[in-house]
Amino acid sequence: MKEYLNKASYPNYDFLSDNIDTIAFPIKALEEPFLSNKCSVLIEILQEYRKTPNVKCIIFAKRIIVVKSLAFIIKKMKLLDFWRCEYLVGINSGSNSRSNMNNTVERFRSGEINLLVATNVAEEGLDIPTCCLIIRFDLPESVCSFVQSRGRARSLESKYVFLVERGNEQEQKLISNFLNKEIDIKNEIKRRSSSDILDCSKETIYKVEATGASISTGCSVMLLHQYCSKLPRDQFYHPVPKFFYIDESKGIICRIILPSNSPVRQADSSPCSSKEEAKRLACFHACVQLHSMGALTDYLLPETLDDKKKVEDVESKLQNEKDDFLKNEIYKTLIPEVFTASFLKSENSIILHFYVIKFTPIPDDRKYRKFGLFFKTSLPKDAEAIEVDLHLSMIALSQNFQEMFLNILLNRMDFDSDFYTLGISESTCVSSSSIFYLLLPLFGDDYAKNMNVDWETIKICLSSPIFSNPEKSICRIFPNSDSSETLRLADGLFHTRDVLNSLVFTSRTKVFYFVVEILREKNGYSKKNGPKKLSHYDFHKDKHNFILSYPTQPLLKVKRLFNFRNLLSNRETSCNEEASELNEHYIELVPEICNMKIIGFSKDIGSSLSLMPSFIHRLENFLVAIQLKATILTTMPECSQITSSRVLEALTTAKCSERFSLERLEILGDSFLKYVVSRHNFISYEALDEGQLTVKRSQIINNLHLFNLAINKNIQEYIRDELFDPEKFDASGRHCRITHNNENHCNKDVQESILFKCNLGHRFLQKKTIADVVEALIGAFLVDCGFNAAIAFLRWIGIEVSYEVENIQRICDESRLYISMIDKIEITSIENLIGYNFRHKGFLIQACIHPSYIKHAGGCYQRLEFLGDAVLDYLIISYLHSSYPELKPGHLSDLRSIIVSNDSFGRIAVRKGFHKYLLSCTESLDEAVKSFEKQVFENDSENDTVDSLSPKVLGDLIESCIGAVLLDSGFDLDHVWTIMINILEQALGLNHLANFRMNPIRELQELCQSCHLDLFFSNPVEENREFVVETKINWKEHELFNHKKNKNSKTAKRIASQELLCELEAHGFIHKCKSMSLMLAKTRKEKAKLIGFDEKPVEIDVDINEFIQFDKLCLNDREIIPTDYITGKGSSGEIKMNAKSRLLCVCSTNYWNLPSFVVHKLEGPSHLRMFTYKVILEIPENPNIILECYSEPQKSKKSAQAHAAEGIIWYLKQLGYID
Repeated sequence: MKEYLNKASYPNYDFLSDNIDTIAFPIKALEEPFLSNKCSVLIEILQEYRKTPNVKCIIFAKRIIVVKSLAFIIKKMKLLDFWRCEYLVGINSGSNSRSNMNNTVERFRSGEINLLVATNVAEEGLDIPTCCLIIRFDLPESVCSFVQSRGRARSLESKYVFLVERGNEQEQKLISNFLNKEIDIKNEIKRRSSSDILDCSKETIYKVEATGASISTGCSVMLLHQYCSKLPRDQFYHPVPKFFYIDESKGIICRIILPSNSPVRQADSSPCSSKEEAKRLACFHACVQLHSMGALTDYLLPETLDDKKKVEDVESKLQNEKDDFLKNEIYKTLIPEVFTASFLKSENSIILHFYVIKFTPIPDDRKYRKFGLFFKTSLPKDAEAIEVDLHLSMIALSQNFQEMFLNILLNRMDFDSDFYTLGISESTCVSSSSIFYLLLPLFGDDYAKNMNVDWETIKICLSSPIFSNPEKSICRIFPNSDSSETLRLADGLFHTRDVLNSLVFTSRTKVFYFVVEILREKNGYSKKNGPKKLSHYDFHKDKHNFILSYPTQPLLKVKRLFNFRNLLSNRETSCNEEASELNEHYIELVPEICNMKIIGFSKDIGSSLSLMPSFIHRLENFLVAIQLKATILTTMPECSQITSSRVLEALTTAKCSERFSLERLEILGDSFLKYVVSRHNFISYEALDEGQLTVKRSQIINNLHLFNLAINKNIQEYIRDELFDPEKFDASGRHCRITHNNENHCNKDVQESILFKCNLGHRFLQKKTIADVVEALIGAFLVDCGFNAAIAFLRWIGIEVSYEVENIQRICDESRLYISMIDKIEITSIENLIGYNFRHKGFLIQACIHPSYIKHAGGCYQRLEFLGDAVLDYLIISYLHSSYPELKPGHLSDLRSIIVSNDSFGRIAVRKGFHKYLLSCTESLDEAVKSFEKQVFENDSENDTVDSLSPKVLGDLIESCIGAVLLDSGFDLDHVWTIMINILEQALGLNHLANFRMNPIRELQELCQSCHLDLFFSNPVEENREFVVETKINWKEHELFNHKKNKNSKTAKRIASQELLCELEAHGFIHKCKSMSLMLAKTRKEKAKLIGFDEKPVEIDVDINEFIQFDKLCLNDREIIPTDYITGKGSSGEIKMNAKSRLLCVCSTNYWNLPSFVVHKLEGPSHLRMFTYKVILEIPENPNIILECYSEPQKSKKSAQAHAAEGIIWYLKQLGYID
């Protein structure tokens, strides 16, 4: 065909002059055999419009092959290069999609193309005002077709051209009839008034009251084809309806056999006067049945691909959302209720709840001061507490002390001046911080009843000379200058007891120090530590040109003031690394260069306070988790076993860089959500095919839906999504740098809000982060409490996944319909292979039926595969999650991809022999399976996945068998877990996982990205039935180039990627990430276990002695015609069929090809003609038998055909095909 079209596209131009712009065009250039006269005339007409500006033309033809051939020829002809041509066919052609159709029409409308070769799909719906030429290559089939196609020419001077065979009076008469009918229609329209009502009584209407949608017999054929086009398909199977016609005395009956993956397998019309009428009525009945079963929506449409694409687009948008603060949204951060209880009200006395904080260093080489944490309300857990009766004056003193140490640690340069004002007014404090608690030093035995606040230390600190209010300096001392217990500092004379354990400041270096010890054995003339061995006196003289006035004063041993650090971040260490002692760094200072800042502020107080921000931050997060847990448990007490630590893990993202995050829980929760939603959909929507079930599942588990559910429950307020920065530590007594009155102000100050915390607790979150937290919470309830608790949480969040046991019982009962095929499969052998004895054998038979198999009453493995895929995903994640507790989430995903890959499942299916039980009616599928089987057994390497590509059906077969076991066991995951381990034992093995390389395309992309190499993949180009893929890598001045051919474009791309990987490794480029084998070798492996399963399996009634009557088999109220009906022995009132109709019914019931009726002999004169017919029938079950039967001479063709059919029916009875 392609060779013919190429020759037809390049005619002989030798006789043409150089000036080919002439309008006159000799037809002899386009002679047969390559082009017919009709094609030649068409080209001549198109040639006439060479110089017509802005011309647009539509050519109509009946058959798709003619449309494509004409478009190909016009595109290739240099003579017609001014026409920019494209073809347009319907989506039911199998080679086009709705998006391609819309794109072609839009290009025609915009002028990018100006010639459209189309079938009748373009007769209506196209509104192109500039279209000026319509050519009917084939005549219209009806007046309606004529009028509608003519209406596509909208231009004022447009032309409508018929191509008619010269001398064909019938075609000319048909055109005249069209024109006369068009005139009659126009006159009728002019005559009719607006009040006239059309008589539509001939059309049968079906209307849905809920939506008002309706269909008639006129549009039912198109709707049924559209529904079948949406059914799941693969390269070996294209679902289309098949039509059979039975000619009876009362009229013609049309029987439709729908694809095997449709819930309606068969529909019949009542007797009609014509085939077209019978076909429309049968399609109408099929559409009504599909809607009643839920396969069509209430708008009488299938679940469209556009809807599915919309879900995928939303999912893709959320998945690819960048960490851009301008695109994110502002959400409020929840502060624990304990932290927000204010004690600033005017009360005579306040009762505070008191908690002791004791730090235990490991190793024990530091000294820390015990602190007390005071709240207005108690913490939400049992703890020993001391209620302290405090007066308001003490509260003020405590607040000043807290303000003092927070600001000296966090805003220390504010203390550079000589005076600092303490004390925050109530209004200022409320507006700048919403957190209320006190941290105060303690003294006394650990947890003793006589433990008290160290008020003496607090008072001494607040009496320091830097604080401007002298009334508060109750402990300030200025000793006499001649005392031996005095030290002269830069800002005055102080007693040694005030200098010891105080905080000083050196103005030259702008550094704060804790005074740890007074070195009386050393003075200004002592040697400094350093290579020059200078004395302190000489050092200051030479370095700073400063002469010490009191060089004989003892030196001060000091330690620099701590900087706050995030002590919660995850600092990975090697396995052999242990905590070790670190020598503290002390220096020696002469007193007279130091300024006294805070008296009594010792190093042990500072050491403890340096740990406080991290401790308080963890406590705050933990209290938030407790608060969320309490909120959830108010409506679902069955989940009380969940720990607050697990909830906190589910609320903490990886951005926090803590020792735990939600990612492992999120992977587990995601797979569990997929499983329970798939199970719910499978049971609740029996009429939906695999594709429709997938769309419904996506609508529930997609990130956008989870995000909306989380917002409804305010979960976003609990999420911890920021790396803790001690510099932003928010506590009572510290001013907030950014103050806002509402969220609008936060939007204006985005950049500032990133640097400083907002007083309203606003922060930015990605939508996907909120959705991930929902999945992590599902995983948290699953790990700590089990399936029932996780399902209860889903119900709380707004996802219903429960099901009715009666529905499961009905599904099991309907599986008996497959028992009629029990002789097609060796049940015992496949049960032994799986390791499970089925109670409902029908599930096992269904699991082996490919949708292309037509020798049964309908159904295939696709729905079971949908269920098996979901449960396998959860079981494999459960296996990896429990086996590798220390593995990172990304590596868990990689391992899952390795196990569930199509190639991995295909190899398992072939090695274990699952493919032997596959039932299909497609030779190409059988050949593909045999070819892959040969490659698997000839190749010793398990991991060579580049040169072979497993047919997807093999992986589907394993998943459908797992789905069958799940259903038959009443959703007993313990059974399924054991069988999964048995079947996938090789894929789950450590050697298999360690040696299995990731997809070479992905590995090449990651390597190029990490090494900053430019990678280019060309689009696959088909050459001689093979795809060519070119790959190129550029770096600096070098270039690597590779191109590969293969019958499969993906395989060609994989092979090219694999070879380029080897070349890059030869050039020294190595992937920075650890190999799978090295990663698993260093990872602790534990015994795998099924996580969380605590459901009670569903008990299903099974009657072992039950048998099925095969004389009348019903499937979802669809009746297969019994024997007595086939043989014409029905009761009174039934339609009596002649022998030919009975034979056709037998063939359609058994899904055989229709018999051939051939005239064998004609006898007698023309007015007394006698007909002898021969009938030929092939039986698929017995390919060696071809039945032929001859009739006796009969006066009519119909009688001769019926007589011959009687012989075939008799012989079928002898063979046992008819009882």
